[in-house]
Amino acid sequence: MNHWSLELTHPLRLSGLVAIVLLLYYFYRSLTDFPRWQRWISLSVRALILTSLTFALAGLTLSRPTREQFIVFAVDQSLSVGKESEKSTQELLKQAVSIAGGNKVAFIPFQSGPGLISADLETLIAKPSVLPDPDEVSLSAPIATPPSGTNLEAAVNTAIASLPPGYVPQVILLSDGNQTTGDILRMSHGTNVPISTIPLPTRKEPEAQVSSVQLPAQVRQGEPFNVEVVVDSNHDDEGVIQVYRGDHQVVNERKALKKGENRFRFQQTIESQRLSNFTARISGLKQDTLLDNNAESGLVYTAGKPRVLIVESDPKLIRELVAALEQEEIQVDVRPATGMPDNLSDLQNYELLILSNVPATALTQKQMEVARTYVQDLGGGFMMLGGEQSFGLGGYYKSVLEEVLPVRSDFEKEKEKPSLGMVLVIDKSGSMDGDKIEMAKTAARSAVELLGNNDQVAVITFDGETYVVSEMQSASNKGRIAGDISRIEAGGGTTMYPAMEKAYDILQATAAKLKHVIILTDGVSNPGDFTGLAATMAQARITVSTVAVGSGSDTSLLEEIAKTGQGRYYLTEDPASIPQIFAKETITASKSAIDEQPFVPQVVRTTQALKEIDLANAPFLLGYVMTRPKPTCEVILATEKGDPLLVWWRYGLGMTVAFTSDAKSRWAAEWLSWPGYSKFWAQLVRHTMRKSEAKGVSVQIDQRSGQATVTLDAVDASGRFLNQADTEMIVIDPQLGSQKIALSQTAPGRYIATLETPRSGAYHLEITQQKNGQVIYRQSRGISVGYSDELRLRATNEALLKDIAAASGGKYEPTLDEVFAPSDRTAQRPTPLWPWLVTLATLLLVVDVFLRRVNLGLMMGRRRPPERRPPEIGPPVIKPNGRVANVA
Repeated sequence: MNHWSLELTHPLRLSGLVAIVLLLYYFYRSLTDFPRWQRWISLSVRALILTSLTFALAGLTLSRPTREQFIVFAVDQSLSVGKESEKSTQELLKQAVSIAGGNKVAFIPFQSGPGLISADLETLIAKPSVLPDPDEVSLSAPIATPPSGTNLEAAVNTAIASLPPGYVPQVILLSDGNQTTGDILRMSHGTNVPISTIPLPTRKEPEAQVSSVQLPAQVRQGEPFNVEVVVDSNHDDEGVIQVYRGDHQVVNERKALKKGENRFRFQQTIESQRLSNFTARISGLKQDTLLDNNAESGLVYTAGKPRVLIVESDPKLIRELVAALEQEEIQVDVRPATGMPDNLSDLQNYELLILSNVPATALTQKQMEVARTYVQDLGGGFMMLGGEQSFGLGGYYKSVLEEVLPVRSDFEKEKEKPSLGMVLVIDKSGSMDGDKIEMAKTAARSAVELLGNNDQVAVITFDGETYVVSEMQSASNKGRIAGDISRIEAGGGTTMYPAMEKAYDILQATAAKLKHVIILTDGVSNPGDFTGLAATMAQARITVSTVAVGSGSDTSLLEEIAKTGQGRYYLTEDPASIPQIFAKETITASKSAIDEQPFVPQVVRTTQALKEIDLANAPFLLGYVMTRPKPTCEVILATEKGDPLLVWWRYGLGMTVAFTSDAKSRWAAEWLSWPGYSKFWAQLVRHTMRKSEAKGVSVQIDQRSGQATVTLDAVDASGRFLNQADTEMIVIDPQLGSQKIALSQTAPGRYIATLETPRSGAYHLEITQQKNGQVIYRQSRGISVGYSDELRLRATNEALLKDIAAASGGKYEPTLDEVFAPSDRTAQRPTPLWPWLVTLATLLLVVDVFLRRVNLGLMMGRRRPPERRPPEIGPPVIKPNGRVANVA
């Protein structure tokens, strides 16, 4: 459209013109004696005022063609752009401002995302470089770099969105063309704004990098394979190449580097690990600038004997179970509680995780979250064995792992069990504000829930004063007590002794066989005879346990109180662990969660997993932890009292098992010599562990530019391509985020999917393929994402920059004269007319006032027509006939 035109932005507002009818109505009903022609002029002026204001409200706009340009310069300031290009870029932009003439210019810097657009070039120039000046950096001391990237698509999209209407638009992209995220070329094909590109040089500082660690996707145990380390350098140098398998160094060699690509192969074998992370590092270079690109990693899976990880509080006590499983060709690793895996890469080495007598208080929230993800999303197996620190006794009530287990840690307390009187003493001083006090309140509510109806509980808080939040009462009043706890607010000082003394007084007046106090604080209390009071409480058969939150609390005093009060002492740095500590303490104090009367396991449901095991003639078990089965679980074995002994269910992709007795000498002492002991545990472990079927399937993963492409090729047992199979994968990112992605079939037997890998770290994939509802393939794979592509040695991507210009109708490497040359294109420049219309209406209003106040007929010398007056009526006259008449 290249012509002048009028447009309305709100055409419906023209309905206001109907008011002209009202003007006509009042015109004909007017009693003014002005000349008729003056009244018609006044009417016309008023109609023009109304019309002007109506069109102003309707947004009357004049659209006219223009060749004036609005040009946005998008300037790449990412790490991959060489610092030496900054000065030439600034000179170019200054020159652009000076020759812009009547055209408008703006600037937008960008890296991994667009910056703020501005018409002020000084704002752009004042921004400091992301890399220090090479002259100020020691070439022998590499520097760490801030995270960065290059998103050309986001930058250009923002530049286009900022272009105002009424100008011929143009975007000038100054970049090295090395995008790390986004797809600028696809976007360029869909825009009507020309994008001209000016190439910028990449970094020229001396640089060497570990580009990749190339590994086979899967190897067999003991099979030799090559770890290929690719090192790129922009100069000749030499350095030390170190290769680590996990935390263990397996290669340490000095190698000469030539300019360009260098490949080094090192032969390795894996004997036991299921998932191995190989990391290659280069150091000792004569010249290097960046530190972050000197290491890269890769993952390799190993096929072999199934592996099981047992985490046991005292590893020596589980030796019989380890020997039984190894006798059945199952590899076993044993670790103490401190060795519980805190990352998926470690846990993925095993098909099954067994916790034996490990309390929740010995585990972190992250360790429990990792275990849940391992089971739910990666199909790993999980088993918990009983003990004095398992299930409820271990504080697992309402924990992440209790959610995974097929049993609940709370239970129906038997009437003959001794009653418990418990007082919770909670620090509510100002330092407890935030997560600490909220976790303490959650812990207190959970503790009350675990108590039986015959138990009693009170809640005391303290700051500078002591407060009885909830009087000693039956634990059956759970709702009322929980409401009292919810009203606790933090604030004040720390004086603990009166609160501890109040707890002693309350329990002295309470009728209960067992009496217990739990004290929680995060600070240092004002002085008091704490040890003496704890001794007095112990003499009165009142036990005292203490919980120190953070190293800022008086740990030595709290430990001494617990020791003197014959209770337990806990130190935690994580407030989230407080509920598990309170749950453990509550069940331990009630002395009702363990039944140590000998019993023979009762078969509730027969199963193939325990086939050919003579459980009817199995010896006695000497005890178990009381739990409650969850609604959808399968109870396989029970005690003679009907409590669950062996229970399992499927949780997500994995299987979880609860065995409420143990597998060692405390409760399973008679089982250790039973001939069926090894077979029972081997079959149960094989039933629970993760299953992997990989026959006829190969998986290839290619990772680059923040994306990974997974290619799966599958054939059936007869060697024919496997088509139309439901194929999907669950992806776990380095922060344990989960997503499900379907693989699409692109060729006979081939399925492909792409996933984003924006974060550095290990990505774990669980790939499943089904046909007719039956799982025919399941396998775990992994991707190791190292440093950003922004830090890689790459030349300017001129090919991409040329394609961008060609796709959008722009020019590659134009001169400024070409940029600002008059364009053949025009744009419609809208000019709102409302200011003119309002001004016109204002002037016409003055004219209208004049016409309504001044009689122009008299001013022009014309007389008014004589007025007709009614005849005057005289006074009334009384006629002779008595009637009254008026005389004119």
